[in-house]
Amino acid sequence: MDPQKMNCAKKDDAENSDTAISARSKHIDGIERNVAHYIIHITERLFLIVILAMTICGVAVEIYHMYIVKIIGLPDILLMFLYIEVIGMVSVYYSDRRSVFVYPIFIAITALTRLIILQGKETAPESVLFEAIAILLLSLSAIVIVRMSRD
Repeated sequence: MDPQKMNCAKKDDAENSDTAISARSKHIDGIERNVAHYIIHITERLFLIVILAMTICGVAVEIYHMYIVKIIGLPDILLMFLYIEVIGMVSVYYSDRRSVFVYPIFIAITALTRLIILQGKETAPESVLFEAIAILLLSLSAIVIVRMSRD
């Protein structure tokens, strides 16, 4: 056999061997990535279930407290809205992943609104102004996120 053909054959074998190793490496990387993605996905779902359970427990405790005290005040009602927002966020996560990022913004807006309402008239006007500006910025960011997710 010609020495030049032998060298070419050895180079081809080396290239085939490198290609096979590269393919195996990519396959293993793909499996690793899939396993990591699956573990993260399951962990995320478990935390969502924990958050949902804690929220439902919080609602139950608040309702029990209102029953014991026999008074339902504005703070209690506004707190229920926060609980509803958290439950809605978990629900949206399972139904429509595109708008998941908007719900924490809604929760923050609801919480800031609750804070403004409950602070009363003795609060410094600057504080109310800063909180209102924060609500405006959060609202604008929610609009941007919704518009970007449509595209």
